[in-house]
Amino acid sequence: MAGVIVLDASVVIAYLDAHDAHHRRAVTLLEHAADDELAMSALTLAEVLVAPARAGRLDDVHASVAELGIIEQPLPHGSAVRLAARRARTGLRMPDCCVLLAAEEASAALATFDDRLAREAAAAGIEVLRS
Repeated sequence: MAGVIVLDASVVIAYLDAHDAHHRRAVTLLEHAADDELAMSALTLAEVLVAPARAGRLDDVHASVAELGIIEQPLPHGSAVRLAARRARTGLRMPDCCVLLAAEEASAALATFDDRLAREAAAAGIEVLRS
């Protein structure tokens, strides 16, 4: 594909946890994305790192994320209005709105295992990768 793929937290969490129900799918998805640039919204990356921080494993998990080559995308200037409008319109949680904004800003495909997020992304014209 050789493009940009924005990752939802569900994909990265599953990839990092061999016991996660979606682990195999996440591994396959990221193997197929080897030639692509991987990105995550800063808020999404923070979401991935919360549980490891609680468990005292923040540095290890952050290093694993860095090894995947994931680029942290900051929220663009003026995003508050866009995020609020999307949340009001779709009812998605704010982290999911940030994922969609990141994909739009990067003109990227979106990788997620979240059915509702996938539907909203497709409705917004964003290519959805689910492995």
